Amino acid sequence: MNVSTWILGWRGLWRDLRAGELRLLMVAVTLAVAALAAVGFFSDRLQGGLQRDARQLLGGDAVVVSDQPPAAAFTTQARALGLQSALTLGFPTMGRAPDAQGGATRLVALKAVEAGYPLRGQLRLAQGAQDRTGTPTRDIPARGQAWVDPSLLEALALKAGDTLLLGDAGFRVTGLIALEPDRGSGFMSFAPRVLLNAADLPATGLVQPASRITWRLAVAGPDAAVRRYLTWAEAEVAKPGVHGVRLESLDSGRPEMRATLDRAEKFLNLVALLAALLSAVAVALAARGFAARHLDASAMLRVLGLPQRRIAGAYAVEFLLVGLAASAAGVLIGWAVHHVFVALLAGLVDAALPAPSGWPALFGLGIGLTLLVAFGLPPVLQLAQVPPLRVIRRDVGALRPASLAVLALGVAGFAALLLAVSADRVLGLIAVGGFAGAVAVFALLSWGAVKLLRRVVNEQTAPRWLVLATRQISARPAYAVVQVSSLAVGLLALVLLVLLRTDLIASWRAATPADAPNRFVINVMPDQGEAFRAALADAGVQRLDWYPMFRGRLVAINGKDVAPADYKEERAQRLVDREFNLSHDAARPPHNEVVAGRWTPNEAGAISVEEGLAETLGLKLGDTLRFDVAAVPVEARITSLRKVDWASMRVNFFAMFPLAEMPDLPITYIAAFRAPEVWPPRSPAARGALPPEGVASNLGRPGVGSAGFDNALVRQFPNITNVDMEQSIAQVQRVLDQVIRAVEFLFGFTLAAGLIVLLAAVGATREERAREFAIMRAVGAGSALLGRVQRAELAGVGLLAGVLASVAAVAVGWAMARYAFDFAWTASPWVPLAGGAAGALLALAAGWWGLREVLRRPVVETLRRAGE
Repeated sequence: MNVSTWILGWRGLWRDLRAGELRLLMVAVTLAVAALAAVGFFSDRLQGGLQRDARQLLGGDAVVVSDQPPAAAFTTQARALGLQSALTLGFPTMGRAPDAQGGATRLVALKAVEAGYPLRGQLRLAQGAQDRTGTPTRDIPARGQAWVDPSLLEALALKAGDTLLLGDAGFRVTGLIALEPDRGSGFMSFAPRVLLNAADLPATGLVQPASRITWRLAVAGPDAAVRRYLTWAEAEVAKPGVHGVRLESLDSGRPEMRATLDRAEKFLNLVALLAALLSAVAVALAARGFAARHLDASAMLRVLGLPQRRIAGAYAVEFLLVGLAASAAGVLIGWAVHHVFVALLAGLVDAALPAPSGWPALFGLGIGLTLLVAFGLPPVLQLAQVPPLRVIRRDVGALRPASLAVLALGVAGFAALLLAVSADRVLGLIAVGGFAGAVAVFALLSWGAVKLLRRVVNEQTAPRWLVLATRQISARPAYAVVQVSSLAVGLLALVLLVLLRTDLIASWRAATPADAPNRFVINVMPDQGEAFRAALADAGVQRLDWYPMFRGRLVAINGKDVAPADYKEERAQRLVDREFNLSHDAARPPHNEVVAGRWTPNEAGAISVEEGLAETLGLKLGDTLRFDVAAVPVEARITSLRKVDWASMRVNFFAMFPLAEMPDLPITYIAAFRAPEVWPPRSPAARGALPPEGVASNLGRPGVGSAGFDNALVRQFPNITNVDMEQSIAQVQRVLDQVIRAVEFLFGFTLAAGLIVLLAAVGATREERAREFAIMRAVGAGSALLGRVQRAELAGVGLLAGVLASVAAVAVGWAMARYAFDFAWTASPWVPLAGGAAGALLALAAGWWGLREVLRRPVVETLRRAGE
């Protein structure tokens, strides 16, 4: 035969496509590529958008951030390098309406700006409350004027042109902010913005020596000059005695929402990884079945004189074309699917993201081809080695186990690609390593189970169908091991995703429960404490976090002075460079768990430290810390470490003294509670009756009554700062819902891949089952008996696979929860039982679909096929 390898491969492809031989193989590759390409396109566009908008999010090319007015040298150096500069300062304060217009109050995020702001991006002013786009402007508010978020006017019952009171001054509202480029993320801005001219700030009287203000000096100009400025500024910040100053640049300055998007991407990457891993198993099973069905055809080609190299080349060409076609289809599907991610995560990402690069498409093609090379070609290439004698003797030329070298090389390449796409080393290692380890454990345990099965079933007393099913499984232990392991891998991914969906996401939601505190009040003076708590009790507040608070800077550890330069990690440098919010109480906070040491009430010279802070700064039990608290040195020894959940919406501190009283320190109080939804409160006598006039409209409308409560509280205690976190909590919940929907959407890919694995695993032994059933039918076994035998075999294999998969899913899920997603998670003990039942049902369903033709095949045909 003198046929071109390419022509032979193309003819084989066309023939096998029409016969349906490559259906499972192509679907598996397409699913894997589609899942990975969809996440890749989404991540690529997101990264491109962040790079595009980074300067706007910063408000410049670089920003010097400090808690004190930045030294004049920073501005002087910027001018010397030919850079533009703009100084802004911001802090939270209370805005209020004039008494004649209701006197309502609202916490606002005040920002004072200079001419030239912003250096990058554009400020946009809305023409009305419904205008979401706004008109760009290069101006700033004129003296005596304020620009505000539209939500503030609604909260204070004001309108454009009215007066807004800030401290000792009033400002006429002349603009509504539609877009503030350097605001960062609305997710973290819990208060509406008020923009003032910096020249008006002294008149408010809000800036005092102890005020907590963030100063931001933005610079912009040519990239080379900006790099020189950053080099100079980094050296200035590192000088001894410079505290509370940090730099933000295109590399380091990222919006706060990025943390949420990172977690969303991590979930999506996990689902895509599982889909790819399952697809690899499906490709391996489908390719081996394909090779087994082509043994006779390959033997005939050898008889006709086709050399081994030509046969191998023809199948390689066929699989190359299959891989290219399936991968291209997967890339196109992934391109379409990533638009769904953008829609589902609307609000978290900008819908006008830049176009993606070509890298995700190339990566998807590489994944598809690697799948076929690593898991599909090894058994298929054995077809070139089938001896011509097989045409006469069917007992020769059977498939052998793949070469360990070839298989190891392919698996290593595929694992490397998956680790690269995971974008998280820990997550990738747990997913890939966990599945690799699980496969080895599945094979070992299933082999032992097959050996044990024959001994357990008593052939004298057991039902006939059970005896035959046992013989079926134990007669071909290698097939049983492959089938159980394959089913277990498919079920492992499905069970793992179900557990992640239910338990891990439930843990995520639990971080902000529905009854979480939605008010934080600071600056309560000690002489106001009793009256303040009485006011909350009268309003119906039942649970209250109430702690003294004072600020101190860590200056020494074990008698040695500390400075940011002592640490390499950026977070440690920031912690040493800032002041801590400290507190004291004889009783341990009930929502803090002591993980090391002991909390002893009223122990003199003791301090309790949050475990994360201790790890970052290298602290341990017994270390002595010295704080500078308003020029007063306070020294204590670490006697306990606490675990703090910073997302719990409770009052938490890095360090606490276990003392009831510390009279020498200047303290204020902080409170956290859930505001009453109905205001004014109904008296006990009125319960069960109709509410007073004017209150009925507030019932069942969360936030309406609480606004009245906030106004009354600020009127009674005008010096406090009342932080309303209700919108932030609602936004957190909306973010979670969006991320969960995106994960569940991609879960469909993994579910489909898992079902393909089940079908491939069950169908891998179809012809062997047909021959065995033909022999049993020849000796008198009826279809009903054979049906019970098949169902018993499938149910047993599925049950074993389900139990093994569930146990492995619990272990892998715990590792992911602990080391990748940072959740405390304990799976239910019912998971293995539920997994076993699910495995049995899925195996029965897959067997009914994939093996129904075996039982329906006429007896004569099955005997003819068995005898060929």
